[in-house]
Amino acid sequence: MVTDRIIDDRGTTLSADDLAALRENLHEQRLFRQEQLKQLRQQAQELPASDTHRADAPSDRRAGPQAEVRGKLAASARTVLADIEAALARMDQGCYGSCRLCQEPIDRARLAVVPQGRYCTRCQQVREAGR
Repeated sequence: MVTDRIIDDRGTTLSADDLAALRENLHEQRLFRQEQLKQLRQQAQELPASDTHRADAPSDRRAGPQAEVRGKLAASARTVLADIEAALARMDQGCYGSCRLCQEPIDRARLAVVPQGRYCTRCQQVREAGR
């Protein structure tokens, strides 16, 4: 079920236009992360082939740390991409904008900054404090 309006107890409303703008933002972020992952894969394939015949080449000394950075960037991009996909699924299911912990509505301003957010500000702070 797709909902075009989410209203919380304080009267804060996500209109159909709000949801459309947030959906568009999520689609743009998804494309960006997909492209980022594609570029990281290409870089991973290109770097080792550049100087495989010279063990003392400077690029070989940097390959380890660069590969580690690429790996961490790729892991982060995959995590954000999964969060984006989950947010789009919540939109399609009509439950977008509700905190996954307390079930309270997530503030519109927070969703404007982090449209894939799963938690309200209070619950997010509690989660981060527990780490």
